[in-house]
Amino acid sequence: MNSRKALICSPARKYVLVDDAAIPKLQPDMMLCRVAAVALNPADAKIIDYSPSPGSIGGEDFSGEVIRIGEKIKRFKVGDRVCGFAFGLNSNDKTTGAFSEYVVAAEDLTCKIPPDMEFEAAATLPLAVGTAGLALYQHLGLPWLRAEVGNSSFVLVSGGATSTGVVAIQLLKASGLHPIATCSPENKAMLKSLGAVETFDYHSSTCGLEIRDYTSHTLEFVLDCITTSETMAMCYEAIGSAGGEYVSLDPGSTHVKYTRRDISTDWVMAFTLFGQPVKLGGIYGRPAMPEYRQFAARLYARAETMIEAGCLVPTRFETRTGGLARLEAGIEELRQGQSKSGKLVYPL
Repeated sequence: MNSRKALICSPARKYVLVDDAAIPKLQPDMMLCRVAAVALNPADAKIIDYSPSPGSIGGEDFSGEVIRIGEKIKRFKVGDRVCGFAFGLNSNDKTTGAFSEYVVAAEDLTCKIPPDMEFEAAATLPLAVGTAGLALYQHLGLPWLRAEVGNSSFVLVSGGATSTGVVAIQLLKASGLHPIATCSPENKAMLKSLGAVETFDYHSSTCGLEIRDYTSHTLEFVLDCITTSETMAMCYEAIGSAGGEYVSLDPGSTHVKYTRRDISTDWVMAFTLFGQPVKLGGIYGRPAMPEYRQFAARLYARAETMIEAGCLVPTRFETRTGGLARLEAGIEELRQGQSKSGKLVYPL
């Protein structure tokens, strides 16, 4: 087995399916997995549109089975069922990426999954785990296990029903914190079942003020999984009078940022978890951060324990047919904002 089918970036900034992508020599700290399912993310459209890497394999979320391990692998063995975060459209190493029959996986960013978890469900988790964990524990500096944070243990998750929001709520609950979330009314019961202590309808023009009143003006920490100027303004309104910290999944509005000088802002680039330079254009690039790779090893090991215990469950998703050949159509749906039913997942 020397080659594989894979979806790669063409010079024309399009995904192209090839059947002869090379399977690289396995590094000592890497694994080769047979991919069972992949999930799509907005990044799959954004990166190829704005910072393409011709010849590289796309995709971040996968699930499957370990078929080969490097000599330094400790947590996994051949035959393990896993889900993992791959570095898609990686200009440092074009052989990584999840959109492939076989994926080269990093031990530090992979979780075992229990026998009763479907591969399709597991494929929705890895990037969401990395993004939520990085935002909460590194950017916001929240504790892994402690009930009190400053004057309040409330943490707002704006966009609680998104894949990152769903995972963030469960991580916060496991840390002994009190997640509150914005969502539409139909998602209220679901988020409360996952650990949200209260939810607020983001359609309401007074949403920010309602959260501010509910938290008695003590809210300090916010994760914004939507990141529009409107959601950022709502989050700023919700943060208490003493100020706080706001972190988002994309760069926030400069106009909103300077409406309150007592709030610090930041945003997450999940690819920094690999510890490598992130060679994307403009403000999206990042230097190598080896300490984030060390954090990732802790995070995914913890997520694996939570998955096994049933206290980290997947977000809603929609299974699509057609495998690798149909991924580009799904990515176009994300690009156009047409997908409203959760993550799109494709069994291979």
